[in-house]
Amino acid sequence: MRQRNIFVPDPVRKKVAVLGAEGVKWLAGLPELVGELEQAWQITVDATLEGGSEAYVARARTSEGVPVVLKVPIPERDGNMGPVRQITALTIADGHGYARLLRSDLARRALLLEALGMPLKDVGYSTSVQIEIICAILKESWRPVAPGSPLFSGASSGPWFSKFILDLWEELGRPCSQRAVDRALAYAQSRASAFDPGTAVMVHGDAHNCNTLQTLTPSPQSPSAFKFIDPDGLITEKAYDLGVLMREWTDELIPDPVRLGRERCDYLSQLTGVEAQPIWQWGFIQSMSTGLFLTQVGQEQKGRQMLDVAEAWARA
Repeated sequence: MRQRNIFVPDPVRKKVAVLGAEGVKWLAGLPELVGELEQAWQITVDATLEGGSEAYVARARTSEGVPVVLKVPIPERDGNMGPVRQITALTIADGHGYARLLRSDLARRALLLEALGMPLKDVGYSTSVQIEIICAILKESWRPVAPGSPLFSGASSGPWFSKFILDLWEELGRPCSQRAVDRALAYAQSRASAFDPGTAVMVHGDAHNCNTLQTLTPSPQSPSAFKFIDPDGLITEKAYDLGVLMREWTDELIPDPVRLGRERCDYLSQLTGVEAQPIWQWGFIQSMSTGLFLTQVGQEQKGRQMLDVAEAWARA
């Protein structure tokens, strides 16, 4: 097995650092693990891919020279998702709107994926066009899931978000108002009460423009020129995914958070046929939870922006 130096991008290192000794162990063992996967899957691992923060991701080639992507998720903790749900979600999707899963190894916590191209955020499209593209892929990929799936149920998402927001708010010294926290908890309760397993679908859970990549070759399974990567693996209402888009492009909302936020919410509803109220509520929950999480992992500026927008929405 050849010796190798593994380049781990800084955003991944920052999230791993929060894990303490477990994170140190994961980083130290990564070179050996990559070597084992090269042998087991008959691949050659090339350059690290940057842009994500939840996994070591690298370009690779099969023994036939076909480009693929190796992904090794970081150890699990609150705020990131383990490989079981990702593998399950990608298997269910079967290439429809998502990168195709080629191989997986749960014991080694590794996935081998279809290679994709440039992230949507780097293509040069306007925000409105990016939103249209993401919504089109969401509509293609939302699908019911049979009972008994290991995917996280929307019935538990409200209590999970409530605890996550409260715990981080206290840990970080209450970086936003009690009013904003109370609003987030009320909305989380509202969405939990509204959960209906009869209309729930598999959602991506974090469908933004960094998780939306160009396809390299046309696919009958996914007619769009883009596909999603890194699904969280959830079964819940469609509005959950649209709430993620409410928290993105935060700098564009800052000049007038309430008016511009409402306009975006209505636009998402128009594009997808999903009612505006649950989109707004999930957008608030996402802005609070992600703003606090980014603050915790050292991305204070972006986290502060999200919290400021949520504060303005809470006062409206």
